[in-house]
Amino acid sequence: MRRRGPRPIGPALDAFTAALDPPPIAAVQRAWPAAAGPVFAGHSEPVSLHDGELRVRCPEAVRAQELDLMSELVVRRLNEALGRPVVKGLRVRVG
Repeated sequence: MRRRGPRPIGPALDAFTAALDPPPIAAVQRAWPAAAGPVFAGHSEPVSLHDGELRVRCPEAVRAQELDLMSELVVRRLNEALGRPVVKGLRVRVG
């Protein structure tokens, strides 16, 4: 069968760039220091991401509670840094 003309490159490029995207948790961990800010970045660590819920570990209960209260702002900053709505909410744990 003969082709009628050149095919668009867009779908091939989309598939290629999707394969280059880092796993979401890696991207979140890179964006975390700026999104969490200086108060929380040094005292917390994103550990996993499942169905939009980012699990964050804090060594201190007070920092964990403060981060939980600031979660909407942090989620918004993360999604802005990532360029898409990856994170829907935070679950902060002491540990």
